[in-house]
Amino acid sequence: MTPTDSMAFVGDPPLWRPEADRVDVSCTFTWDIEEAYRLRDAWAQHYDVVRIGGPAIDGEGHEFEPGMYVRHGVTITHRGCIRSCPWCLVNGPLRLIEIKPGWIEQSNNLLATPREHQAKVYAMLREQRRRVKLAGGLDVRLLDGWVAEQLRSVPIGEVFLAADTKAALKPLREAVRHLSFLSRRQLRCYVLIAYGGETSTEAEERLEAVWDAGCLPFAQLYQPPDRYVGYNHEWKALARKWSRPAAMFAAHNELLPGPPDVLVTPGELAASPLLVRQNPEQRVP
Repeated sequence: MTPTDSMAFVGDPPLWRPEADRVDVSCTFTWDIEEAYRLRDAWAQHYDVVRIGGPAIDGEGHEFEPGMYVRHGVTITHRGCIRSCPWCLVNGPLRLIEIKPGWIEQSNNLLATPREHQAKVYAMLREQRRRVKLAGGLDVRLLDGWVAEQLRSVPIGEVFLAADTKAALKPLREAVRHLSFLSRRQLRCYVLIAYGGETSTEAEERLEAVWDAGCLPFAQLYQPPDRYVGYNHEWKALARKWSRPAAMFAAHNELLPGPPDVLVTPGELAASPLLVRQNPEQRVP
């Protein structure tokens, strides 16, 4: 999700450094805060004004500026969530913000917003000239016939659902039934693993259940907000297998169908943890 324009950098200052009035260091995850401050000091050796911010420093922020700290095409249409899942890093009440165009909808729990707001989002997505990716994770408990009809009218590349517990499997199956017009290749599903003492065997059983429901799982190893957990080879191998479509289709003796017309791969869903942007006022074309 990192911007790809010439004024965005990841890490230390390069040998070639363009002129800039200001540098912003954006930190996404709390466990990278120390590194973010180190980068601030590194860039301050070359630029007079260097600021530090981002979700790990100052929360969700206010409005959304396309192409600023995420790649062109990503849009966020609200902040916060109605849920209080103990493993989730999203906090704060749900708050609507101005809808700005994009074909990668990255908001948290879009289906929790009022229907009027959702209708405006779907209308915006219908105007995009690219296949749409609903990457924020649709709440399967809120996905009903109305939502399905709205999605049917959108040129879908991929829809991401979420099933982080055993209890989520039943509403997941119902959501997939509503979205029967989409193929397995288009139906991805975030699956949190290794949380709350879960074993790798238990995690794989849930991942298989998500596959059986008709989705392509996207396994996510749990990371707490106060530190970074380095998982062993077994856990990493499990997460790798269950996040790569080719590996999953091979494991189930099925042919991998051609990918939908989307801009980003599942591996690009995780935002770059440390983004440095020069001249933040400069907009991406």
